[in-house]
Amino acid sequence: QAVQIELQPGQSLRPHVTPVDVLFYVLEGRGVVEIGEERLAVSAGTLVESPKNIRHRWINESGERFAVLVIKTPAPREASRML
Repeated sequence: QAVQIELQPGQSLRPHVTPVDVLFYVLEGRGVVEIGEERLAVSAGTLVESPKNIRHRWINESGERFAVLVIKTPAPREASRML
């Protein structure tokens, strides 16, 4: 499953847990990803892996649009769990 998320300046996703492994590719802008207890500043061209069942979220702390390609593998059979 592949989707693109876009966050405007100041927006963030709620922390959540995904039942499958996730690969993120930053398409545009700068932002922050939190995976478990780790926090990483990222920019366009960054590739990030997130193992299944680990809390994660994206934050746009910049003044520009932030876009990320999200690839879940295998395609999830259940919804992500919001925290």
